[in-house]
Amino acid sequence: MKVILLKEVKGKGGEGDVIDVARGFANNYLLPQGFAVLATKGNLKQLEERRKNIAKREEVRIADANALKAALEGEKLTIAAKVGDEGVLFGSITATMIADAIKAAKDIEIDRRRIDIPTAIKTVGEHTALISLYREIRAEITVDVIDQSAPVVEEAPAEEPAAEEAAEEAVEEAAAEEAAEATEAE
Repeated sequence: MKVILLKEVKGKGGEGDVIDVARGFANNYLLPQGFAVLATKGNLKQLEERRKNIAKREEVRIADANALKAALEGEKLTIAAKVGDEGVLFGSITATMIADAIKAAKDIEIDRRRIDIPTAIKTVGEHTALISLYREIRAEITVDVIDQSAPVVEEAPAEEPAAEEAAEEAVEEAAAEEAAEATEAE
């Protein structure tokens, strides 16, 4: 069955493409979802009139995808996760976690379904993920997985121990005053 795609369908084609698909796929998915219309003489004539507009939109989409690729390509994201013995994660790093990390780091919305993780990320270290931006345009990013419970070494100011001692002394004095008041009340 020949149909004209109105939107991009992964693995089938883009807007304006005339493709041949199985009747069930067209009747049960493409047509009801609004992804395609039947390739009738009238629809094909309308398609020819719309070709210029479709080409302009395609150019804009490709330019946007290339700009997004330039912003993301080679990016290194750090994701903290719970780690067990020998650097093995409790669970794994998912495409949703990577999309959230991109949103936090670059303020760019990426659909989790566009993120491809070649091998499951279940260990600490650096891993690679691919992001499908538009048709054949892909960006490769590095995901660095770290232990979220790893101790963070911070230098404490020299005044803090003195402040802690002063706080302890104040607590002891307050306790002594309360004890004195309790003995006076008796």
